[in-house]
Amino acid sequence: MSYMFTVSPDFSPDRLSGWYIFNTWMQRQLGVDIHLELYDDFCAQRVATYSDKIDLIYANPFDAAMLVREKGFLPLVKPKDQLDEALIAVSESSPIAKIEDLKANVKIGMTEDPNVNMIGMMLLESANLNNSNIEKTVYDSYVLVAKSLLRESNEAGIFLAGAFDDLSNMVKKQLRVLLRSEIEEIHHSLMVGPKLADRRDEIKAFLTGMNQNEKGQGVLDSLGFKGWDEVDDEEMEFMIDLMDTLAT
Repeated sequence: MSYMFTVSPDFSPDRLSGWYIFNTWMQRQLGVDIHLELYDDFCAQRVATYSDKIDLIYANPFDAAMLVREKGFLPLVKPKDQLDEALIAVSESSPIAKIEDLKANVKIGMTEDPNVNMIGMMLLESANLNNSNIEKTVYDSYVLVAKSLLRESNEAGIFLAGAFDDLSNMVKKQLRVLLRSEIEEIHHSLMVGPKLADRRDEIKAFLTGMNQNEKGQGVLDSLGFKGWDEVDDEEMEFMIDLMDTLAT
């Protein structure tokens, strides 16, 4: 039997090969055929999930409620020492010195990443900005958001903090962070669907032990991860409740 694995579209393009390496490693651990299907956007990935095509997913926190409550997914692990925070950045040459300097009708660059945009909009509230008084431009990647700031197409950008930190030093030195969130409770999670639910404990065990041998650590390095930490049902429910609270 073949299974389908997918990854939230907000991963860094530099990690593309890493996910294929991880998928190959995971197939060997489970002894089954797993196909890695990467979608260009969140909408296409959700359509596949709703159509019951996905059996394993590295999911963003925004989709966690749907995956658990509507599709019967169970949490496995989360990346060690990696939390989902958002930040607002501008070009280093921008006259904007603090978040409050952003005014109504400001041009904001962003991706389609739903949880990052939600947190980013919360950060913009301190400048009295909301969806009704900003001009949004959506890009396919955070690299393109950064380039839009350097080209002055936008005055500010919303970034996943980890994606911003992964930008090249040459790009980062031309940008300035105005404000970074510190929620500390939101994270991506690797989750398993109903077809593989009976192997949940087995999968957790080999994932959390990956960093204990050279080969497993090499796979983790290709993803930019130190290791995996277990996520139990209680922790997942807490994060889902927190996301619901932040969204209201």
